[in-house]
Amino acid sequence: MNNYTPAETRYANTPSWFRRCGNTGLLLPAISIGCWHNFGDTGTDAAHHTDETAFHENAQAMLFAAFDNGITHFDLANNYGPKPGAAEERVGRILKENFAAHRDELIVSSKAGYGMWAGPYGEWGSRKYLLASLDQSLKRLQIPYVDIFYSHRFDPNTRLEETLGALDTAVRSGRALYAGISSYSGEQTRRVEAICAAQGFVKPIIHQPSYSMLNRGIEKDLLPATAATGMGVIAFCPLAQGLLTGKYLNGIPDDSRAKQENSFLGEGSVTPELVEKLKKLNAIAGDRGQTLAQMALSWVLRDGRVTSALIGASRAAQIVENVKAAEKTVFAADELAAIDAILK
Repeated sequence: MNNYTPAETRYANTPSWFRRCGNTGLLLPAISIGCWHNFGDTGTDAAHHTDETAFHENAQAMLFAAFDNGITHFDLANNYGPKPGAAEERVGRILKENFAAHRDELIVSSKAGYGMWAGPYGEWGSRKYLLASLDQSLKRLQIPYVDIFYSHRFDPNTRLEETLGALDTAVRSGRALYAGISSYSGEQTRRVEAICAAQGFVKPIIHQPSYSMLNRGIEKDLLPATAATGMGVIAFCPLAQGLLTGKYLNGIPDDSRAKQENSFLGEGSVTPELVEKLKKLNAIAGDRGQTLAQMALSWVLRDGRVTSALIGASRAAQIVENVKAAEKTVFAADELAAIDAILK
């Protein structure tokens, strides 16, 4: 049942809120919402909602807050959960029950590349896996197409021509409007461009890499490649799995990802040296009138080659606060120098 009416002010954001994705006609919001965490099975979210109704209502509230504040892009993957597929099922239910009248206002993306089912056809980048996974994702999402379908990771054992041919089929068959790639290197991204041109394949329009103040590897390699090939960039983990939210300034809280089982962020990664850096960055953020999280997002968006920053959230209030980052994406030279000195 649809009990949600979007805010009439959802497109009243800062004029630079929507950014062109590479050299395409597609515009993406400066901040996109990722459904990697907190949209899976009951009890798997940061708040440990053990009641399905409460869990689902929290997921709804986050997507409602996102859309009300101009976030038109919901990002998923086949393996998001836990369990794998659970996030697509939950978001698919919300799309059907609450967003059906607004589907054409949304960009819904999904990916395939990591393990989804047993046997040799359940991961990586073969044509068999990518197209079978896309069909499964569409069923879980309860929509006839996704706006963007990604190869989630480069497959070293499958010819890139096969992977790109599968993405081409996904678009030409109408199951996706655009293709994308994620976590490819700069050299691999240039190969993608060359192969698509030679084979006449639909070219991926967007790259999704990990990028944050604490993970700057794409600056020398990938960003020049995406700029040269006309791809947009959407940065995942711009808050470094929560390290740049200010949550760890005084130790490791019990509800943090560092405390969760099977988290990419372990307690051992929150070192005294890192905490000292975070405190210095937090002081700069305060001088800018921002929280640490807002400044970290603004910093990622300072580069015009980055189309969007992909955030996760555990509650709606976080989304409302993080949207404000798009208002202050310009940094003074002395601010950038001070940040570089801290991060060195």
